[in-house]
Amino acid sequence: MSELLRLASAEQVAGFLCVLTRIAPLFLVAPMFSSRMMPARVRVICAVALTMGIAPVVTRGQHVPLDLIPLLGTLAKEALVGLAFGFSIAVLFAAVSAAGSILDTLMGFSFGSLLDPLTGNQGTVLQQVYAMVGIAIFIVIGGDAWVIEGLDKTFDVIPLTGTPQLGSLVAGTVEVFSTIFVSALEVAAPVLLALLITDAAFGVVSRVVPQLNIFAVGFPAKILVGLIFVGLSLPFVGGWVADELQQSVSDGLQTLQLA
Repeated sequence: MSELLRLASAEQVAGFLCVLTRIAPLFLVAPMFSSRMMPARVRVICAVALTMGIAPVVTRGQHVPLDLIPLLGTLAKEALVGLAFGFSIAVLFAAVSAAGSILDTLMGFSFGSLLDPLTGNQGTVLQQVYAMVGIAIFIVIGGDAWVIEGLDKTFDVIPLTGTPQLGSLVAGTVEVFSTIFVSALEVAAPVLLALLITDAAFGVVSRVVPQLNIFAVGFPAKILVGLIFVGLSLPFVGGWVADELQQSVSDGLQTLQLA
């Protein structure tokens, strides 16, 4: 290792650090890459390995500043670009988890919570189911390759020596964040509609047969109907995640504009 460091020039080391600083946020906020199921040491090794593959290409022809203050500014800029791109991907899976949380509330599962193995936080039952399904689909469709390819393209949009347009970066991030609730409703819509129809049906029954204990019958019925439609809607969720992942990578690149 010391021999490799001796052979490397100061500019190569600075360029390597800048690329690593842009890639590292992916392993802090992006789905699967930031999973708590993956040990921190493994994530660091993966980040360094990606940097070793990308750095020789993206640093070619770039003159990274070697003075301390300009170098720190470049590192901060790289971290900001990496966070913006990683956040645009994380929003997609936040919407999937939010859809599960909405359904948990309507079906009564929100009273119980379990430890989410992906994030290490407490989560409700369907929230974890939808999160795990989303990650499984992400792996099956090769989403990790799409994300890495998108991350590589960020160096074409914002080179190491380039500066992102801060206004566009903030506006794009806010716009992506504002889509979480709407996207969650899109994912949960089939089950939501079924539960609303079930509630309306039991409302009519309670009027017709007031002696019936509607709460004793309606609560397990809603759970049964909800679980049936959750199972039926999972193929739709898979197609939705595949389509939205491509859009999320595109949105992440569109938020980056050269100043």
